Amino acid sequence: MNEMEKEMVVALDAMGGDFAPMEPVKGAVDAVNEMQVCVKLIGQEDRIRKELEQYTYPQDRIEIVHAEEIIGTDESPTMAIRRKKNSSMVVGMQMVKNGEADAFVSAGSTGALLTGSLLIVGRLPGVERPVLGTCLPTKKGFTFLVDSGANVDCKAKYLEQFGKMGSVYVENVFGVKNPSVALVNIGAEKEKGDTLTKEAYELLEASDLHFTGNIEPRNIPFGEADVVVCDGFVGNTILKFAEGLSKTIIDVIKTEITKGWYQIPAAMLLTPFRNVKKYFDADEVGGAPFIGLKALVVKAHGSSNAKAFKNAIRQCVLFKQADIVGKIQDKL
Repeated sequence: MNEMEKEMVVALDAMGGDFAPMEPVKGAVDAVNEMQVCVKLIGQEDRIRKELEQYTYPQDRIEIVHAEEIIGTDESPTMAIRRKKNSSMVVGMQMVKNGEADAFVSAGSTGALLTGSLLIVGRLPGVERPVLGTCLPTKKGFTFLVDSGANVDCKAKYLEQFGKMGSVYVENVFGVKNPSVALVNIGAEKEKGDTLTKEAYELLEASDLHFTGNIEPRNIPFGEADVVVCDGFVGNTILKFAEGLSKTIIDVIKTEITKGWYQIPAAMLLTPFRNVKKYFDADEVGGAPFIGLKALVVKAHGSSNAKAFKNAIRQCVLFKQADIVGKIQDKL
């Protein structure tokens, strides 16, 4: 048995994202140089090989799998998955389905990735809807937002499962014991909200989760819950507002401290502000896991750099080591 068969294998879409294949390839190289993992780079072989020639890495830990086609962000997700069988995204998910890889990472079309995950990788028995989870920075560290965009129309029982799957993920991947779970609502009182949130509240309260009740969106940044549950429409809205707000705050502060007489003391604050920027940096996590499937699929941001891809691969390693699939099955 060779090294590629012994160790965890992550399939990486080398053609997905704004800076492909340059950043996915560099991320793969950094990953195999730092971790016990093997990466299969999927995409147009000549372009991938040209990028790889720039780096030094263990040759037996990176393999190129040729796939000529690329799924664009402007294509119909379902049609693209069905028609482009030789695309880097479809080939990667087929490898996971066939047991040739343990996990798949892509910064390509979100719609195509979610559609392909359901059609090709498949959901776990008992899972109503797989969920997209995103780490949001908070005053205390982070909170895990589920769902952040996979399921726009939900039933209360879906939200209950989101809470259970999110709890399993946070406890086993990030090491948070008995994570607190809260439901996003317009008020903290139990009677607040629409029919969906009221029904979901009852199910979560009756579950074996460490459910702490409703949480208003404004309180999420304070770190009042480890897992925050909502439908994909609300979650994606929260996520995109948070991304825009954090970038705006950083830009405004940077502008203010670099004008006028502030420029001199501002030089002394470079390190603290770099730390603040890192705190809000999505690349530190690497991507959003699509959990509830038979294997892990990670959606990296379209603008992901090498660090983001490396950390997405690290997330896959932790997922596998913690046997999240088995633990979710047990929880449900």
